[in-house]
Parts: sequence; C-alpha cells; structure tokens
Amino acid sequence: MYDTSKEPVWYGELRTARGNTILIHDKEFPEATAGRVYLYNTVRDAVIEYAEDIVKVNLHDLTEEELKAAKAEYDANWLATRAAFMQQHAGWVEAIHAKPAPAPKKVKVDAEEGASDDDDDDVELEVDSLDDGYDDWSDDDDRN
Repeated sequence: MYDTSKEPVWYGELRTARGNTILIHDKEFPEATAGRVYLYNTVRDAVIEYAEDIVKVNLHDLTEEELKAAKAEYDANWLATRAAFMQQHAGWVEAIHAKPAPAPKKVKVDAEEGASDDDDDDVELEVDSLDDGYDDWSDDDDRN
C-alpha cells in the first residue's frame, strides 16, 4: 500500500477501471491543498494534484522487478518534470527548507563605556550661515 515513510521517493501503481499507471511521490514536493497530494503521473508526464482519500486506496507498491523497470523507463522524464515543478514552487520549497536565522547576540556593554561623557547626542553646532566662506554657489535660476 501507499507508504512514503520508508523512502524519500516512492514509486507505486495506481490501479483503476481505466487501467494502471505508475505514479511517483517525492517527500520534497510542496504540500498540496488540504486533503490532496501531489504525484507524478508517468502516462501524463506531469505532477498532478490528487484527492488523497480517493487515490490512496488504489495505490499499490511495486515489486523489486517492477521498481527497477519503472526507474529505468521513467527516471529521465521524472527528473526533468520534477525539476520544472520544483522551480515553479521554489518559494514554498525555500520556505520549508530554510533554517531560521539565529537570534542576534546581545552585546554586553561595560558600565564604564556606557557612561562616557563623549556622547554625540548633546553636541550643538554653531553655524551662522551655510554661505559663509563659500562664494562659488551656482544660481541655476538666473539662466535666461
């Protein structure tokens, strides 16, 4: 039965009245809408969102021989489609796999350094005029 806890990539068979299809599930796929799951459909060569309750009962594990044959036949297309799908969902993938930034370390301030009289907060500048001592101000408004 459908069990993705053993392997990061699960290969299985969807058995329906329409026929059987090899499906692939990757644990690194982004989460689908609630109650749904993303599976790569080898017949459609696409990652499709399935209703998990409906599809789950029809999913079956492959035998070792079937698994080897499926990997040999579908791996190239699977990897190309997976790469494109993950690129489309890159924001989600980065958010899920991003490690939280470490909390900034608090800098210890020595009591002597913090009580310094050299604070620039109380500095008052004495300026009579910005024009003092500078005669080369251009006057763009005097152009005629």
